[in-house]
Amino acid sequence: MLLATQDTVSEAASVSVVRRLEAAGRRPMRQERRLYSLLGFLLLAAVVYLNWPPGSGGGGGGGGGGGLKLPVPWLQPRMSFAGRNGTHFIDAATGAPLYVNGWNSYWLLSARSPALAAEMLRRGRRMGLAVCRTWAFSDGGPGALQISPGRFSEAVFQVLDYVIYEARRNHIRLILCLVNNLHNFGGKAQYVQWAQAAGANVTNSTDSFFSHPTIKGYYKDYVKAILTRRNSYSGIRYCDEPAIFAWELMNEPRCVSNSTGPHLQAWIAEMAAYVKSLDSNHLVTVGTEGFYGPGTAERLAVNPGEWAASLCSDFIQNSAVEHIDFASVHAYPDSWLPKASLEEKVRYLSNWVDSHLNDSEHILKKPVLFSEVGYLQHSDANSTVDRDIILRIVYDKINDSARKLQAGGGALIWQLMVEGTRTYGDDFSIVARDHPSIYSLITEQSCRLQMLYGKEDPEWQCSIPP
Repeated sequence: MLLATQDTVSEAASVSVVRRLEAAGRRPMRQERRLYSLLGFLLLAAVVYLNWPPGSGGGGGGGGGGGLKLPVPWLQPRMSFAGRNGTHFIDAATGAPLYVNGWNSYWLLSARSPALAAEMLRRGRRMGLAVCRTWAFSDGGPGALQISPGRFSEAVFQVLDYVIYEARRNHIRLILCLVNNLHNFGGKAQYVQWAQAAGANVTNSTDSFFSHPTIKGYYKDYVKAILTRRNSYSGIRYCDEPAIFAWELMNEPRCVSNSTGPHLQAWIAEMAAYVKSLDSNHLVTVGTEGFYGPGTAERLAVNPGEWAASLCSDFIQNSAVEHIDFASVHAYPDSWLPKASLEEKVRYLSNWVDSHLNDSEHILKKPVLFSEVGYLQHSDANSTVDRDIILRIVYDKINDSARKLQAGGGALIWQLMVEGTRTYGDDFSIVARDHPSIYSLITEQSCRLQMLYGKEDPEWQCSIPP
């Protein structure tokens, strides 16, 4: 009874003090409550901001991206730039070797809903994949990013903003390709048409893309617009964004005429230097398929056929350019050797990978990324075992190179999809979880590379025992 009485007296005294303070115009408890309410609101806002589902909410946001978020860069996950030390990639912050398992989803910018792009990035992360290669261009035509030279769709640009923002949220780095050799999404043919429409003396050949000053000016203007863009979701300029792994100058550069080869070589040197003049943070690669040209005659037998040497590209010469940080190679045994048996394709692919690993290690002294590895997925082309053999050859050779701390920087499967993106598919596309054997092979490779040099990743737990 005594304790209760003391409590009652204390409470009465406290009420009296507060009343006297309020009478004097001071309201500490109300101010404290307001402060706690404000802090609670800010905390709730931060949680909602980081977990707001894409595709929900209001207008803006580049056509369905869930509405623009306020630029709050300090709420972004911490991430370091990818760098290079000799023949291998590194984490630029720690200097630790970086060997990557990744994938292609070229369609992220063009998906009918940015929510599909976000879902693809989340699924990639769940497989332990660390790098995604995708298009950072759409030139001319409906839904274009670059409507005409130097004129851009802000709505489409915001979709690219969102893709980069979501990549970082999922701890994925992006290889962003800046133009297409092919006509898809405009490509170099669109640049030639723009120059002709502007009255420039340009031939109909798309080879003029690599040499005509007007067209080269268009490309440089585009590059500058991309690299200096400030992300409307994070407030971070692209050139300062560590979620970008590298810039790729062009997807699969080729020429129609053999005489254009020197122009392509000069174009690579000029554009790589230009990118580096604007952005010293990021790696740069060409985007070549890896074919050897007449300049390296002793390697011509490695090509899938005589036709490969007539496309003006040369793996060693193109990749040796000063401001090119790493080499790129593609691998499509089914397309390049359509009449070959499985045994012949396996033998060819093994030699193809070995040759590029050796040249990168001993001649170029740069990392090499097998940035497209594709094989036919429809049921009458190969059995499940056959598909596994093709991918496993590349994965095993990359893993062996990584164990030796050599030039095999990684491999990116072509290509991964999610439900609702079939429009962007081809004969090499899969929804990974619909193919359990391939899904397991991908996650196993992620584990193997992570256990070599990677620290434990709290965002993704390797399911393969050490």
